[in-house]
Parts: sequence; structure tokens; C-alpha cells
Amino acid sequence: MVELLLSKGFEVLGLTSNLHQAQVHYTSNRTEKFCLAGFDYAQAGEFSKIVEEYQPNVIFNYAAKATGQGMFDAPYEINRLNGGFVVDIVEALRQSRRREEIVFCQASSSEMFGTVTETPQSEGTSFRPKSPYGAAKLYAHNMVNIYRSIYGVRCCSAILYNHESIRRSTQFVTKKIANAAARIKLGQADSITLGSLDAKRDWGYAPEYVEAMFRMVCAETVDDYVIATGHLSSVRDLCAAVFGHLDLDYRDFIKTQTNDFRIVESFNLLGDPTKIKEKLGWSAKKTIQEIMVELVEHEIKCLSEAS
Repeated sequence: MVELLLSKGFEVLGLTSNLHQAQVHYTSNRTEKFCLAGFDYAQAGEFSKIVEEYQPNVIFNYAAKATGQGMFDAPYEINRLNGGFVVDIVEALRQSRRREEIVFCQASSSEMFGTVTETPQSEGTSFRPKSPYGAAKLYAHNMVNIYRSIYGVRCCSAILYNHESIRRSTQFVTKKIANAAARIKLGQADSITLGSLDAKRDWGYAPEYVEAMFRMVCAETVDDYVIATGHLSSVRDLCAAVFGHLDLDYRDFIKTQTNDFRIVESFNLLGDPTKIKEKLGWSAKKTIQEIMVELVEHEIKCLSEAS
């Protein structure tokens, strides 16, 4: 999102609870129009000071805690950051003298659907979260709707399905597979251990998804949208794409173990992006197979340069 906003002429402020780590990550991207600032997300009411000092016109919130099985770790911290902090944002906007000039977009999650009532899921599908992560995201999602409908705050939620890029950490299965395959190809590893190869997700491309969110804040009327590809792929498909690209047979290198499986597996999380396609003209272009090839090529390059 930083890269997209800079390309469109915005000045960008990024807030992070780990300033040193973020500075290392963004060193090559720093410009006079982009800066990072440390921020304590646990301090209620602090965001109003940011709004007052920096006078933003557009706000995107990606701050969240938990990945994979971590969706069940530290539920209090998950609730505070994934849920409570969003209230800090919309309340700061409600109190702002410039609230009619500011648009806020919250990164909601397909995990809010949980055990789904219908497939695919649209903006009107019932939410039944099955993890503290999903429940906290749903609380934030509902508060955005309340502040928009009751207080007139210009805010909206992007219901994001899985979105991948080279910036993923190896905590995520896409990057884990790409990294392991690259190491195997380079002779630095001989296998990878995964959970269920039949687990399926609607995987998209992060650069395309931030473009969708940008269109949301530019729309004349702010509204919530599902951002997804509308296609399901399995972990097995990811493995086949990556190892096949490297002229390897994934079946020779994959090990599975039960305790790697998610505590609660969400079923058929498949998004219906019809609304955003019809109203904002956005649709996903890059397939998960193309994304996985990009990831593994990046991993091979990084590992080769480091050796």
C-alpha cells in the first residue's frame, strides 16, 4: 500500500509498534514523502493525537495480531489490537473537526465467516467466527458499520481473503512452501513438513488487493466489499505449482503431520467479488500459480545472494 500511495503522489506516514524492525524492512523504500513512526497501540485514545498532528485525508488499518494457529494465541492482545484499536480510530475520526474530509478503510478478514453458512461468501453472508482472531475482526467490522451509519464517519471495511506477496513471512504456508522449495533446489534442505495438503483457500495477490482498497476510499459513497478471487486452490496445488516450476516432484519432498493442522479449520472460505467488480470495476488478475512462481523465484534470488 505504501508503494501504491507513493506512486499516486501521496505523502505517507506509517505507524508501527516495532519501529526498528520496520525501519530495517523499509530502508530501501524510504523517500522524502514516506516516514515511519513508533506507536503504542495499547494506549486507548492515542490515535486522536495522530489525527490532530498529521491531518490525514486517508487512513488504512492493517494492524492485527495472529497468524495460523496464532489465531488462538493471546486472545486478550488479539482483542485489544484487532478489535479495540479500530474503535480508537473511528472515535478519533468522529471527534475530529475534519471528519468529513477523512476516509478510513479497515482491513477486515474472511475469518469472520468462520464455519460458513453459504459458499461463496458475499457481503450479505452471515458471520460465524470460530477463533479469537475472527471474533475480534468482526467486532471491528461491526463498529466501522456503526460509526458510518450512526455518526456519519466516512469509513468502510475490506473483507480480505488470503493475499500473498514476496513480503510474506514463512509463518504463512505460501511463503513456507516457496522458501522450502528454493532451499531444496539449492541443496540447502531435503524436505518440508506441512499440515493438510487438501486444505483450500481463496488466494489472491496483495498488490492487487491494495488497489481494490484504494478504489474503495476513492468511491463517492464508502461501502464494504469482499475482496477475493472467487477461486479455490488447495495447499497441494501450491506445492505442485512451486515444485513443478523448479522441475521437481513435490511428492518426493513433502511430509505431513497432524499437529501442524489448524485448530479449527474454516471450510470453503471462497469469496464472491461480484459487488466490487460491478461497482468499482475491480477484479483479481494474477492466479495463485503465478503468485507462487513469483515467490519461489524471489526466494531463490535471496538465498543465492546470501550464500
